[in-house]
Amino acid sequence: MTSVPEHVDVLIVGAGLSGIDAAYHLQQAFPWRTYAIFEMREALGGTWDLFRYPGIRSDSDMFTLGYRFRPWLGEKAIADGDDILAYVRGTAAENGIDRHIRYRHRVVRAEWSSADDQWTVTADHAGEPVTITANFLFSCSGYYRYDQGYTPDFAGTERFRGPIIHPQHWPERVDVDGKRVVIIGSGATAVTLGPALVEQGAQVTMVQRSPSYIISLPARDGFANQARRLLPAKAAYGVARAKNVLLSTAMYQLSQRYPKRMRAWIHGLQQRWLPKGYDIDTHFNPRYNPWDQRLCLVPNGDLFRAIRHGKLEMVTDTVDTFTETGLHLGSGRDLEADIIITATGLNLIPFGGVDLEVDGDKVHLPDTMAYKAMMLSDVPNFAYIIGYTNASWTLKADLVCEYVVRLLRHMDAHDYAKATPVRDPSVGTTPFLDFEPGYVLRSVDILPKQGDRTPWRLRMNYLRDLPKLRYGAVTDSAMVFEPAGETSASASSRQ
Repeated sequence: MTSVPEHVDVLIVGAGLSGIDAAYHLQQAFPWRTYAIFEMREALGGTWDLFRYPGIRSDSDMFTLGYRFRPWLGEKAIADGDDILAYVRGTAAENGIDRHIRYRHRVVRAEWSSADDQWTVTADHAGEPVTITANFLFSCSGYYRYDQGYTPDFAGTERFRGPIIHPQHWPERVDVDGKRVVIIGSGATAVTLGPALVEQGAQVTMVQRSPSYIISLPARDGFANQARRLLPAKAAYGVARAKNVLLSTAMYQLSQRYPKRMRAWIHGLQQRWLPKGYDIDTHFNPRYNPWDQRLCLVPNGDLFRAIRHGKLEMVTDTVDTFTETGLHLGSGRDLEADIIITATGLNLIPFGGVDLEVDGDKVHLPDTMAYKAMMLSDVPNFAYIIGYTNASWTLKADLVCEYVVRLLRHMDAHDYAKATPVRDPSVGTTPFLDFEPGYVLRSVDILPKQGDRTPWRLRMNYLRDLPKLRYGAVTDSAMVFEPAGETSASASSRQ
C-alpha cells in the first residue's frame, strides 16, 4: 500500500540567513499556514555555520546584513562569523522557527503538477528518499556549492610537502604560529584570512593575479552607537540601517558614473594607510573599475597594519607551479611556504542543484527568465532569494520575503491556486548577474537570464527595488493567476 506524502502549504529549502528570514515572514503573516524547512546540513546558519576559517566576518555592515525585523545589538558593525551565527540561530529560536527545520534533508528534485496544483519534492535523508508535497516552493539555498570550493588546476600540487587548504574546508586544527603561509587569492576571503593568520603568529604572503579594491572601515559604527544612546533599540537600528543603505548606494552609484574619480579617491586613502613609498600601483590597482566586482572591506585597516608591520607581503604575480617547498611564480620568483591556502573562489550551483520539472518537462535554467529577480518564467508557485552583489544580501532577502507574503495574500483573496510568470517572447535577454567576478563568469551558462525591461529586469539597487517589491502591485501583464484546476490557456488573460 502506497503511503500519502506529508503535505505543507510552503516548503522552504535552506536554513541559512535567507531561510530563517522567509520562515519569519511566512509565519507572521499566515500563522495558520503549515511550513517546513529542509536543510541539507546538520545545523542551521548556512554560510555562517559552514565557513570556519580564521577571521571570518561580514563583508557588509550588520545594520544592513541584519534582519529588518530584528535589530542587530552587537558592538561591531563589521561582525565576526560566530556573532553572526549566534544572531541567526537566536532569531530562529526566539520565533520557534528551529522547530520546523528538517536537518540532513538535501532536496534533489521538485515536480510541479498542474492537475494537483502542488509540488512533489524529493529529498535525500541519510541515503533514503523522503517525499513531501507543497503548494508553494521557496528556495533559500543561495547560489554556491557548499560541498566544493573552486580551485584552479595548478601544476605541481602533488609535489608540495605541506598542507594545501581551501578556506571552504578549513580543518579543525591548523597551527600557523611561526609558519610561512602563502595565500593565493585577492578577494574578501583572502583579505580576511591574511591579517587573522598574522594575529596567530604566521608570516603571510598573499599572491594575487589581479588586485582588488580594498578600503578600511571602522569595526564599530560611531553613528549607530550614538543613535543607540538617544533612541530605543529598534528606532536606532532603523536609523543606522537607513544611513548605511544611503551611503553604500551613493558609493556604488558614484563608482559606476565616475570610475576614474573613485579610483583616485580610493588610491588616496590607501596612500595614507600604507607605508610611505609603497608600490600601490602594482599591488592595489585593479584592472577593472570600482564596483565592477565587490569591494573588499577591512575593519580598522587590519590588512594595511599587517603590511606596515612587515608581517604580510603582497605579491602580484601568477603561479607557474607548486614546488616541494612552495610556489614558483610566473616572474621566476620562488616563494617558500609551510602552508598554502587556495582562497581562489566559489563554485556556483543555482537553487542547490535541485532538478525542477513542470508537468513532466524538465526546467532548463538557462532557458528561463528571472521575473523580478525572484521567480522563474513558466514555473508556478516558485520563488527564490539571491541577494545583492553590491549591497547586503539581507536587504534583498527581506524585500523578496515581503513580496512573497503579498503574493500569497493576493492569491488567498481571489481564491487562486497558482501564480506563474509567463515570458513575453519580445523581451530581450541580459545576464542574470550584471557582475564580473570569476565565479560569476564561470557560471553564466548555468544561470537563468534576465530581461531587458521590467518586470523581467531588476537592477542591483535597493532604493529602486524598495517601492516595487514592498509596495508595488503584484499583478501585471506577466503574472498569470489561476484558480484550482484551471489551465494556463484559459487563464492567460486573468490578472
